[in-house]
Amino acid sequence: MIVYVEVEFIIPTAHSLKEKRAVLQRMITRTKQKFNVSVAEIDHQDVWQRTRLALVAVSSSKASAEREINHALHFLQSNPAWEQLEVWRDYL
Repeated sequence: MIVYVEVEFIIPTAHSLKEKRAVLQRMITRTKQKFNVSVAEIDHQDVWQRTRLALVAVSSSKASAEREINHALHFLQSNPAWEQLEVWRDYL
């Protein structure tokens, strides 16, 4: 089972691409280290205060892939430096 999630965040404290990337790279690295998911920024690379991330988890069962994605999403949502705008899921 493959669970694919896109999540969009706004980073109100970022006033440059450098500040945005500092927040973004820290969270992407920590998410990859803590959870069995792949993470990449897929949109808004040149926008200061906005980002769209893609997360993917692959597992033999839907429940375990979903659980891993949910843990990673909860971790990302817990960051006070940004606010979640939307989440989109797909199951393959």
